[in-house]
Amino acid sequence: MVILGIDPGIATVGFGIITAEGSVHKPVRYGVVSTAAGLRLSVRLAQIYDDVSELIKTFKPDAIAIEELFFNTNQKTAVSVAHGRGVIILAGERMGIPMFEYTPLQVKQAITGYGRADKRQMMDMVKRLLNLKDVAKPDDASDALALAICHARNATSLLNISGGNSVCSTI
Repeated sequence: MVILGIDPGIATVGFGIITAEGSVHKPVRYGVVSTAAGLRLSVRLAQIYDDVSELIKTFKPDAIAIEELFFNTNQKTAVSVAHGRGVIILAGERMGIPMFEYTPLQVKQAITGYGRADKRQMMDMVKRLLNLKDVAKPDDASDALALAICHARNATSLLNISGGNSVCSTI
């Protein structure tokens, strides 16, 4: 199974592509899609849509794992991230790729076994789980890899294999 993990944003969208066969996860590619701050929102959204569509065409994922929107104190940032997330979801839907949504708590639990793990712990565990030489940089790429691993672990859980609800998306 090929999984595309996406850490949504507007200035920086993290992506991480892994293969998963049982409990073995291997990195394929990771990085970020960046948009310039001075561009109109519509231009930035079009760039994100085009770049994510290209990732999907190139790597042909079986599933996309995306972080559920987490509202913090900055509402303006949250709205911009929601716009970016929307075009990412649209790109996946247009290309017929199943979309799965995970909260930060679910991802942390799947990666470290502790839902309140800090960023350093998460990045170190992603490095270990994927047998990377160094921690994946930037942070957004590491977060996207964590989302992909989270989905791989969820998709192969005994609950899903034994006929449980295999759709973990709220979309």
